[in-house]
Amino acid sequence: QVPVVESGGGLVQAGGSLRLSCTIRRDLPFRLYNMGWFREAPGKGREMVACIQENGGRKIYADSLKGRFTISKDNAKKTLYLQMNNLDTEDTAVYVCAADLLLGVSDDSCEGHGSSYWGQGTQVTVAS
Repeated sequence: QVPVVESGGGLVQAGGSLRLSCTIRRDLPFRLYNMGWFREAPGKGREMVACIQENGGRKIYADSLKGRFTISKDNAKKTLYLQMNNLDTEDTAVYVCAADLLLGVSDDSCEGHGSSYWGQGTQVTVAS
């Protein structure tokens, strides 16, 4: 069974909204994981979009996305969300969910490590 599964991507007009969802394999302790969203655009490397602490108490966003994107984590439903508003063509990318991430203690970093789980990604295409 795939450990991480994303859904909710699609084609949207510029200015529109999408909500992405992410679930993980049932045997994994969802509530214990820091989780996050990353994106990969053609010709660009992987970019951190937003990360959230295991209990939802801390959220980290890419500076360029603050105010438009909101990450949330429902431990009861074992689902991670990314609400994306006022989408721009520059937001076109494959959005990848990850579990078991490291959040920076003294900075707003968010990184995977050897035991992190990564999804296959969901395509978001924003048309002008």
